[in-house]
Amino acid sequence: MTQEEALTILKTGANVFLTGEPGSGKTHTINQYVSYLREHEIEPAVTASTGIAATHIGGFTIHSWSGIGIRKHMSEYELEMIEMNQRVHRRVSAARVLVIDEISMLDGKTLVLVDRVCRIIQRSEKAFGGMQVIFVGDFFQLPPVTREGDLPLQFAFASESWSVAKPVVCYLSEQHRQEDLIFLEALSALRRGVFGDSHYAQLAKRFVRPEEHAALAVTKLFPHNADVDRLNDAELAKLPDAPRMFRMTSRGVPPLVEQLKRGCLSPETLALKKGARVMFTKNNFEAGFVNGTTGEVAGFRKADGAPVIHTRAGSRIAEPMEWTITDGLKVLAKIEQTPLRLAWAITVHKSQGVSLDAAFMDLSGAFEYGQGYVALSRVRTLAGLYLGGLNDKALRVHPDVLAKDAELRALSDTLREVFRSMGFEEITKLQHDFIRACGGTMGVRKSEKPAKKKEPTLGVTKAFLLKKLQLAEIAAERNLTVGTIIGHLEKLVAQNLIDANRDCAHLKPEQKRFEKAKKAFEYIFKREKTMALSPVRAMLGDDFSFDELRLVRLYM
Repeated sequence: MTQEEALTILKTGANVFLTGEPGSGKTHTINQYVSYLREHEIEPAVTASTGIAATHIGGFTIHSWSGIGIRKHMSEYELEMIEMNQRVHRRVSAARVLVIDEISMLDGKTLVLVDRVCRIIQRSEKAFGGMQVIFVGDFFQLPPVTREGDLPLQFAFASESWSVAKPVVCYLSEQHRQEDLIFLEALSALRRGVFGDSHYAQLAKRFVRPEEHAALAVTKLFPHNADVDRLNDAELAKLPDAPRMFRMTSRGVPPLVEQLKRGCLSPETLALKKGARVMFTKNNFEAGFVNGTTGEVAGFRKADGAPVIHTRAGSRIAEPMEWTITDGLKVLAKIEQTPLRLAWAITVHKSQGVSLDAAFMDLSGAFEYGQGYVALSRVRTLAGLYLGGLNDKALRVHPDVLAKDAELRALSDTLREVFRSMGFEEITKLQHDFIRACGGTMGVRKSEKPAKKKEPTLGVTKAFLLKKLQLAEIAAERNLTVGTIIGHLEKLVAQNLIDANRDCAHLKPEQKRFEKAKKAFEYIFKREKTMALSPVRAMLGDDFSFDELRLVRLYM
């Protein structure tokens, strides 16, 4: 299923399990859907199973959002106390759409508790209180963390609440990370449980000796924190000069601030030196980096001391950025830090969701299903993989997940055919009915009086554009997303209301990147007679965002 098909289904209000292999675009699809809801005056509850995942999407952990904390069992009295918690009651009762990211790491028993809280507060016996619930993730990746004394692991898909919610399955099939067909085949074989001698032989070509990996200028992945901290501290100490210290600032509700700190990949105190190997920990498409972009500290800007990072795509300035937890438009907690971390090494756990051009990994100590698959799928090509070791656990996926996967793929294929057989009017009616049922608007914002004449939205964007404002500035002025503003530009160009090369010249991507993307569009158009974004991004990789490619296409 394509991202566009999944987005069409999400808009109908169905409960959905959005899944797919690493790099298939799950996060991008959800971000598009969240933007769509907000354009229609619907504020979704965006949550994740872990603090790290929550910081990536700017939301709560599902434990914090629902008020259950770390508990997996609650008495009726404890549930009543949650219902009486004003903050939890307000946000759960107001929610019409609930997104839970990284669902693979959420224990099924915890999902049942979330379901019960939603039913109690929403005053409904329907699954999750009747709201649309969207599970996002890939069960082949890391499973829930279990501690000594815990009851046996239960995947979310095996829980009663999953069964009652009856989510339809959108299994994304496009690939936007791996660019190497041989490597992609090995990963797919691992995922299907048919990893054999021929696949192992391909990986075996990437083994390096201990004396070789020490000299590799790539990020190293290890299963254990102790190995990571030891290597990063030792490598930083080898560099001359005194370290520059960058300290995190914070404000807001203390428990939520602590959640942000635990989930943020940048440390509270970041020590950097010239020559340090670093990784960006947040997306900033306009500045030219994403979570996982690696580079080296080339120096520090004189004006404010901001680190100057040399990456494969050129020099980038790492200015402080914010991580927030919001409730609607209200910011409940915020931290600010330079979006970097030392990157001689990171743990496999913290690499989930990151894309790397190259990495060394020693998986001889892998101890959990999914660790090997997560680590290997971080890199885009076999040539970018350097192996120090593999054990049997690293090359195995959980048997329960393997058995479930064939069923999920079949359900997704069936759903795809059902929607392809439906007419445009029928699908549009379902989507419009859902917006109305959620109390959303179909055009005129609720805050505007019907009698008041509304200035055309394209005209407003055009006025800001002609003032030479940047995309982020226009989006902020209009309280819209950057993607929506680019959509306005596309319509303005299509209607000959602006000239892209004249009026949008100040928004044009950096020349080398523009030319690279332009050539990819030309190649795809010559071969497939389309200017679609997905095949171009599949060709270029995650280094180019969809928004950047839309801008390039605008000038063509």
